[in-house]
Amino acid sequence: MEHTTTAGPEPAPTQTRHPWRATVRTAFAATVGALSLIPVAAATAGIDTVPAVTQAVVVAGAITRVLALPGVDAWLRVYVPWLASEPPADAAR
Repeated sequence: MEHTTTAGPEPAPTQTRHPWRATVRTAFAATVGALSLIPVAAATAGIDTVPAVTQAVVVAGAITRVLALPGVDAWLRVYVPWLASEPPADAAR
């Protein structure tokens, strides 16, 4: 038995429709993660780098997750539109 739906095709994800925006958002998250390493970079030699790399990845992952929240994305659309998942409606044309 075939499964049919009456709805149209599912829209493409924003990462597919606006790949450069996804890239900017990821770069922003990675930059914030890297900035959290300034104290580590300033520390003396002999500090193990594994915790530093782990810290950067965890912070970047957390920032990326927060950016994906619908409420945060709505706020970004108003106050930081270049970081929102989609461009403003008037700029998308």
